[in-house]
Amino acid sequence: MKKKTTDSDQINGKGEQGEKKEKRVKLLNEAGMTREIRWDKLDNTAHLFPVIAGESMSNVYRISVTLTELINPELLQKALDIVLPKFDGFNLRLRQGVFWYYFEENGKPAPKVREETTFPCRYIYPNRNNSYLFRVTYYRYRINLEVFHVLTDGMGGINFIKELTYQYLRLAHPELKGTKGDSLASSTSLNREDSFLKNYRRSSEKGYQTRKAYLVNGERLSPGEFGIMHGYMQVPELKEVCHRYGASINEYLVSVFVWSVYKECMHSMPSNKPVRVAVPVNLRPYFNSITTKNFFVMVSAEFHPVKDEYTFEEVLDIVKNSLTQQIHKENLERLFSYNVSNEKILVARAAPLLIKNIAMRVVYRQSALANTTTITNIGSITVDEAYKPYVEMFHSCLAMSKGQHIKGNICSYGSTLVFSFSYDLADPSIQRGFFRKIAGDGVRVEIESNGVNYE
Repeated sequence: MKKKTTDSDQINGKGEQGEKKEKRVKLLNEAGMTREIRWDKLDNTAHLFPVIAGESMSNVYRISVTLTELINPELLQKALDIVLPKFDGFNLRLRQGVFWYYFEENGKPAPKVREETTFPCRYIYPNRNNSYLFRVTYYRYRINLEVFHVLTDGMGGINFIKELTYQYLRLAHPELKGTKGDSLASSTSLNREDSFLKNYRRSSEKGYQTRKAYLVNGERLSPGEFGIMHGYMQVPELKEVCHRYGASINEYLVSVFVWSVYKECMHSMPSNKPVRVAVPVNLRPYFNSITTKNFFVMVSAEFHPVKDEYTFEEVLDIVKNSLTQQIHKENLERLFSYNVSNEKILVARAAPLLIKNIAMRVVYRQSALANTTTITNIGSITVDEAYKPYVEMFHSCLAMSKGQHIKGNICSYGSTLVFSFSYDLADPSIQRGFFRKIAGDGVRVEIESNGVNYE
């Protein structure tokens, strides 16, 4: 979808002034001095993010890569300048129309690469960032990519940071250029299909929870502070424990989080509200998609303690059954089809953006407190063979959202899996309980944090 940047749309073809404009536009076209600006619609999930985003709830996620050598900021900026024009899905700015937000090609110079001096996942102000909806920072050996979720989900972020890293390493080590030069890896997708629209089926059945969940509260960190705690584990050891419990790694780690909340916060007591963990599910494998737009839904792992004491095995079985019942193609299709069907209602489409925004905020407030936390698994990240000697590890983390003051993120690289907590709570007892349980099951855990919990 494209539109002209010339003023030809204003020409009515009548009178001398109109003829002069028409002649000028024709001459500019012949001289190749006009260009076309790309524009694009937001996917179904993305519509919500501009409405609710702000300082206290940035809707920004981070994916970072740690290299084996110190980062050269000049080369990183040059790498970004080279890579950005190749990614239509990042070379965008957000515009506000009468009925919807929409994307428009940005075309400004790439945002300035800066050394990290603040906490992660802060709100991105486009007017301070050349109108871009992502930022790139660095700290010693680490490159950070932070993305406003309106652009893409984790897959799109991984695509971009891998190519940025490859380009950076080619600049730092010219011998890596080989015959590929500065071209993108064959595995990198640039697909911008709206897979929600392509795969939805008419639906009127709401699939998301709105009943309130147990919320973790307590003393907060100082305003603006943001805690990060990483726990490193060896995948073979983790697989052995999961095999013993008859669970997948994802089921086990979500269950350990629920167990930690149950023991550390509920003190093994019954509750009138369940612990409910929102688990994003990547829809691409289920619907044969390679889109770099958002394409995920949330399912909820629920544990409701109604008796005095549960064993970990009982909690695991409850969480595992909860996830198993939801993570299958028919249910996932039902979940996103409900949202897309609402978007396609004629009355909703015709409503001005101001009215849509009010309605979306009301719906969000009703559902925001339905989950205790969010735990997302962006999977195993691989890099091309030539770059492996220079790449040590990947990490990811999520910003806080309404009612959720602690979140988890899982990713792995090589034989190492890292579970990353992001939080704004001063008491780290949930994190301690989480890693203590895993260590007690026989998995060695190495812990690293950004130190906000220490005086």
